[in-house]
Amino acid sequence: MSVQAPSAVVLVRPHHFAPNSETAADNVFQTVDAARTATDVAAGAYADATRLAEALQGAGITVHLFDDEEESRPDSVFPNNWFSTHAGGRIAVYPMYAPNRRLERRTDVLELLKARYRVQEIVDYSGLEVDGLFLEGTGAMVLDNLNRTAYAVRSHRADPIVLERFCTAFGYEPMVFEASLRGVPIYHTNVMMCIGTEFALVGLDAMTSRRDEIAARLAEQGREVIALSTEQLEDFAGNAIELHGAQGRVLALSARALGSLTLAQRAVIERSARLLPVDVSTIELEGGSVRCMIAGIHLDPRPA
Repeated sequence: MSVQAPSAVVLVRPHHFAPNSETAADNVFQTVDAARTATDVAAGAYADATRLAEALQGAGITVHLFDDEEESRPDSVFPNNWFSTHAGGRIAVYPMYAPNRRLERRTDVLELLKARYRVQEIVDYSGLEVDGLFLEGTGAMVLDNLNRTAYAVRSHRADPIVLERFCTAFGYEPMVFEASLRGVPIYHTNVMMCIGTEFALVGLDAMTSRRDEIAARLAEQGREVIALSTEQLEDFAGNAIELHGAQGRVLALSARALGSLTLAQRAVIERSARLLPVDVSTIELEGGSVRCMIAGIHLDPRPA
């Protein structure tokens, strides 16, 4: 198993995907397609999730696909926000900012992980929601598992108290910085940063603090830093994830994201990982893309 690139993932395929009014205020990536009916949008999102699952399976990645038929969970396609898995058999469950997103936590997902993988402990931070403290998983944080660093854009979806608790418990160093797009603070770190084994995609132009420090840190640790423009961020080029398939590492990203990358940027990535683009254009209406749809599994499988 690769430390940074998991070979198994959890996906949630939504039957009632819809724009979430509770998250629109601070998510500038979120848009509305007035030309499509709610039925069309839901069907498009279902097809997007199916395409992603098939593409990952075709690359030799284990996919645990859960369907969601509840109408009360418009953002359930983004499971990486409510849980993460970690080497040593540990799972973290997170406090969510939007009340309707708290409904996304599912015991059947956790039960499958316990049945198929070695799980020693589940650390549940969701009770901090009543205190107004939030940390939306690997959306709010981008984790460098090789160098044990948790990068986080400062926002109300990444409370420093919860971040510090998580980092202390799971052995990461917090690296908090500011970033904005169109004058609005970026809501999740994973829409502007992707850390692979040998490269890092980073929206340096959007960073308003610690830009040089973070770029230097990543480079010193052996990664080639690929600077993304704000226009590329809006095309979700930062919302990618490195995975480990049957033939080695792949970078899963959306077709829109791939189209925004320059030939030179693609060449850097392809020295380390095969590009795996998938059309998830309906999901992207909600302000998230391929990375947001994937919850990586960093657990040891149980013997068959």
